[in-house]
Amino acid sequence: MASPALLMRVVASAYSVAEKAATIVRNVMSAGDLGIVEKAGPNDLQTKADRLVQMSICASLARKFPNVTIIGEEELPTDDVTEDLIEDGHCEEILKKPCPAQYTEIKEEELVIWVDPLDGTKEYTEGLLDHVTVLIGIAYGGKAIAGVINQPYYNYEAGANAVLGRTIWGVVGMGAFGFQLTEAPAGKHIVVTTRSHSSALVNECITALNPDHVIRVGGAGNKIIQLIEGKASAYVFASPGCKKWDTCAPEAILHAVGGKITDICGNSFQYNKEVKHMNSAGVLATLRNYDYYASRIPNTVKESLVP
Repeated sequence: MASPALLMRVVASAYSVAEKAATIVRNVMSAGDLGIVEKAGPNDLQTKADRLVQMSICASLARKFPNVTIIGEEELPTDDVTEDLIEDGHCEEILKKPCPAQYTEIKEEELVIWVDPLDGTKEYTEGLLDHVTVLIGIAYGGKAIAGVINQPYYNYEAGANAVLGRTIWGVVGMGAFGFQLTEAPAGKHIVVTTRSHSSALVNECITALNPDHVIRVGGAGNKIIQLIEGKASAYVFASPGCKKWDTCAPEAILHAVGGKITDICGNSFQYNKEVKHMNSAGVLATLRNYDYYASRIPNTVKESLVP
């Protein structure tokens, strides 16, 4: 039998690396010293978990796939990573699945991996643990084609016997796994948006959509999970703030199940290694009915956001 395609090996490794990352996230929290550092201000935090997880993910994947470009959120050294942070395992189930034909010939140097070691850091520091995700997005030709989202604290309120944490993964052209795909209630317009980065423009945009309900939660990964599990019908964020490592993995998983994500102006995101990191024109994402929401974004909002 032919050995698995490179993409499937990368995804299978990223799955195990993300599970290791979740263990680090939980261990830092249970040890009690989060080691919080303010980066650009009180809403832009970094913790010991962000630092250790990024070192673990980037070093583990770089060791296996040395010619892949890996871009992480945190600016950290990569040469002094201790062995206990390295994860060299992979998920056998993923390797058993056939790679979509359009990706079978990919070479290492053609891949870019975007890493957010702890999406929802502010919520992590405030104990809103179900908002927190670990994001590993895989891009080829500037497009997000595969992604892994780990929720370290999934089920954390379900009692002592519940299995803590889960890993969601997907490949465009194959599908997404590790959750139950559910559509939001028909006829209901439920918008999920930022919890800690609101502004007059963000709120103006949401008001224009006339939603039945607005959910405010932390983390881009968490917001995409709200869409694919049917808790929200649109993710709307009319502001700069999101970066490529926030959207790459979620975009791949959303696209793998037939959803759509763009900036507020309707432009696709690009994920080649030279691209600027900021998604300057915000985010609009849906599992279904993208055009309904896109058509209702006011021109004044679009004109305020320059891609």
